[in-house]
Amino acid sequence: MSLRVLNPNAEVLNKSAALHMNINAAKGLQDVLKTNLGPKGTIKMLVGGAGDIKLTKDGNTLLKEMQIQNPTAVMIARTAVAQDDSSGDGTTSTVIFIGELMKQSERYIDEGMHPRVLVDGFDIAKRATLEFLENFKTHVVMGETPDKEILKMVGRTALRTKLYEGLADQLSDIVVNAIEGLVLDHGSRHPDTKRRAENCYILTCNVSLEYEKSEVNAGFFYSTAEQRETMVTAERRQVDEKVQQIIELKNKVCSDNESNFVVINQKGIDPPSLDLLARAGIIALRRAKRRNMERLVLACGGEAVNSVDNLTPDCLGWAGLVYEHVLGEEKYTFVENVKNPHSCTILIKGPNDHTIAQIKDAIRDGLRSIKNTLEDEAVVLGAGAFEVAARQHLINNVKKTVQGRAQVGIEAFADALLVVPKTLAENSGLDTQDVIISLKNEHENGNIVGLNHHTGEPIDPQMEGIFDNYSVKRQIINSVPVIASQLLLVDEVIRAGRNMRKPS
Repeated sequence: MSLRVLNPNAEVLNKSAALHMNINAAKGLQDVLKTNLGPKGTIKMLVGGAGDIKLTKDGNTLLKEMQIQNPTAVMIARTAVAQDDSSGDGTTSTVIFIGELMKQSERYIDEGMHPRVLVDGFDIAKRATLEFLENFKTHVVMGETPDKEILKMVGRTALRTKLYEGLADQLSDIVVNAIEGLVLDHGSRHPDTKRRAENCYILTCNVSLEYEKSEVNAGFFYSTAEQRETMVTAERRQVDEKVQQIIELKNKVCSDNESNFVVINQKGIDPPSLDLLARAGIIALRRAKRRNMERLVLACGGEAVNSVDNLTPDCLGWAGLVYEHVLGEEKYTFVENVKNPHSCTILIKGPNDHTIAQIKDAIRDGLRSIKNTLEDEAVVLGAGAFEVAARQHLINNVKKTVQGRAQVGIEAFADALLVVPKTLAENSGLDTQDVIISLKNEHENGNIVGLNHHTGEPIDPQMEGIFDNYSVKRQIINSVPVIASQLLLVDEVIRAGRNMRKPS
């Protein structure tokens, strides 16, 4: 490597050495992640310092957890993670697309092409591809009642790339229907409380319903048993009065005997208070988590109260059904048929922690894909169909309209797009060349097809219900050429930071 000394501890890579360092970093990261792409992708096992295991195919999880040393690779990883933050998917695609763009560029640079020429071509190709995407996307009218079938297909496409088919299909239904109610991860603490109640008024509160010792160290002396009884009663009176106010409100709103009353409290409720509430027929949950309290008010209506003085029916929420359910050794309380069903809980069960973590990551991606579809009101045909179609468009139409050497940049961009179907084929154990040629031929004949990863034959993604998110595709096409261009235009790397200093 060419070295030029600035000071004894600084290290400089110039011209081709700097460029090749960047290209190799992008290709290295691509090689790590490309085996994860698609439903047939393989799984990575990350082992933490304490020997804890994480099994994942999710590019986002991998890039966040992996210890990446190379600064260029860190930059690419951050772009991909930002992609995930903004649109919820597409991390692996971003990384392999950047890697492929750098790979294609390397061919031309090694033949003496200046990187600036390629970058100009990328810019034209990017704009043309975004225009093409606008025409290629399929509009989906959402309206008041969205088409659940389309949403299920989008969810299934996203989930199958993260989990095996059976579980992914089951989850795609759950993810689409996940607009139901709330689950609180605790049950009631009193044996006489009802386990199931319908038409419930819900009081969400943050009030201490337990006897609290005084802050001051004080001693009480009594001479008769009656005096002691009076003192004990006086100590409890304050708490009992609070409980009584809740019971009075319950009697006021539940006079018809059709309704029930539920108290969900963030602080504690001691056994005597629980007993009083249970006798009055009130279901009481204590020590609810704060995040659940916030969601309860949003889902059930009403407002959270910090004091039981002046309670009015206005501060009560409503739920059609509240019931307790035991799963394994845990008690859960379900709150369903709420006023504003825009919050829900998906309860995940699994044999061990890493399975649950894997399902949780996948559900997050599935939910984001459905949210994107609702917001975009459009989907894009998946299974690599868009990439092959966009390449044909760039080569057959766009390239001819551009004069001079920028054509080379367009060609490099077009060929890099094919990395998605290529990788899908490779991960399915198919012959990459055969697959790409048959896909190209179909597109030349005017058929929009994608790849059937079981047989390697071209398929119609619309018939198979394989749809990608429009916003994810747009984000990838927007960000990848920008990062690749920046990396290609680097012609000097100076390592002179305090932490990078070579040992003297």
